[in-house]
Amino acid sequence: MSDSWPRRRLLAILRGASEPLDAQELARVTGQHVTTVRFHLDVLTRESLVRQFQQPPRGRGRPRIGYTAVQRSVGYQELAQVLADQLGSDPRRRSEAAISAGRVWGSKLEAVDQPVESLEDAKDLTVTLMSELGFAPERDHASETEESALIRMTACPLRELARTHSEVVCGVHLGLMREVLDRNGGRDAVNVRLHPFVEPELCVARLELLRGRAGEAMRESGEARRESDEAAHEAGADTREGEQPAAAGEPRLAPSPGRIAPQLRTTTEPQLRSASDPQLRNADAHLGKQSTNQW
Repeated sequence: MSDSWPRRRLLAILRGASEPLDAQELARVTGQHVTTVRFHLDVLTRESLVRQFQQPPRGRGRPRIGYTAVQRSVGYQELAQVLADQLGSDPRRRSEAAISAGRVWGSKLEAVDQPVESLEDAKDLTVTLMSELGFAPERDHASETEESALIRMTACPLRELARTHSEVVCGVHLGLMREVLDRNGGRDAVNVRLHPFVEPELCVARLELLRGRAGEAMRESGEARRESDEAAHEAGADTREGEQPAAAGEPRLAPSPGRIAPQLRTTTEPQLRSASDPQLRNADAHLGKQSTNQW
């Protein structure tokens, strides 16, 4: 599949859905325009990653087109069910065993080169990890504080099994996140808690800075980074305020939106004249030379 975050997210959502979803439903979940969603679904269909199904209309009109992810050939859902059943009947022991299994899984993953030196680093690493595993994570910026952050898991490859064996499935995922964070410098500094099904299709991971030497060091690192960013912002503002306006007739850089290169122009712009105007024919050679230096 092409390296497209919107398509990876759509695929993750379809893999976690219990029934086919149409473009309108996917647009509501992702917040994208329905035309954009249809474009990405067409690409996924051509790459044989999703399959189309005709569904009855909701009212009058043409039938709807539903989409579902093409399932892997190996029955991971059935395998996970068997493993979950082998962990015993005590929910607490099942959860502890699942977290331990998740840590073992995390220890065997390829090392992720994302050192965790602050809560911000921990959030970035968790989002990267869970995105690669198909959870379509989203940061909840509105709830973030200097001490904690929430990450919304909008998809889950084993959602149906998690509904009946959450202590096992979610325990494995929790152990995985903890191990990866510990391996990258978050040990004794950042804790992770997982809240399954806070909504029917949503789980939430909560990252928290711990009390203690490691947690305090990470707080100080985060505060130093914020102060550095604020100082750089203020320095940029002071530089802009201290700029002197260009004198009349002198060239200056005109601001331009986006990434378009600035244009060199004069403060006093000449009026357009016809080719027959003698002043245009006898224009200062400097202006002609200056026009060749525009970006």
